[in-house]
Amino acid sequence: METIFFVLIIFIASVLQTSTGFGFSILATPFLLLIFQPMEAIQINLVLSLVISCALIIKIQKDLDIGILKRFIIGSLPGLLLGIYIFLAIQINSLKLAVSIIILLLTVLLMCKWRLRQSNKRDLIVGGLSGTLTTSIGMPGPPLLLYFSGTDTTKETLRATTLGYYLFIYSASLAVQVLFASTNQTVWLSSLLALPIVAAGLITGQLMFKKMSAGFFRLLTYILLLFTGIYLLLESIA
Repeated sequence: METIFFVLIIFIASVLQTSTGFGFSILATPFLLLIFQPMEAIQINLVLSLVISCALIIKIQKDLDIGILKRFIIGSLPGLLLGIYIFLAIQINSLKLAVSIIILLLTVLLMCKWRLRQSNKRDLIVGGLSGTLTTSIGMPGPPLLLYFSGTDTTKETLRATTLGYYLFIYSASLAVQVLFASTNQTVWLSSLLALPIVAAGLITGQLMFKKMSAGFFRLLTYILLLFTGIYLLLESIA
């Protein structure tokens, strides 16, 4: 049963990642935590997310916003170290509770048509938050998703820029996780077994992206954020 559950998680999350630029970590990490230990779940997520980003970025690099990408990366550097400290020092349920409240609050603001103007300083702050969440719970997506959803960024630029950023943040986070939290055979064997499922999700997600309207893309964004916030909230108080 766990094997079937694992296959479904990876396939659906891969489809969402390919079609939106965000979905894998947001969907996969909470469910992987039901099957694996926290360290294993986070590292499997990091490995597979890195594979997806590498596979997609070549085709969509023309849509990258290099300026924003550089600021995200610079801002994420202190966040990476803060995140691994949080992972090692703070109870995981407390972290889940804090993150869930922030995600739900900001999602409600976005659904009420709240908008945030993009700026260089905010790019750095969002990069820092994303870096912190990547090494602590393996989920860099929520800060970026909330930030871009509040601006007028096109779905093409959003997807390409986040995937470009993920190439860096997932590589760096995986290195920090292995260095400070160690790793094991389960992480690498599970990741290897998941590769064919990821490939199927990539193909399906690419087809979905071509047919996705801006309105549906925005709706899917809200659903992902609400799902993640509610799920993390329930997990933290269970």
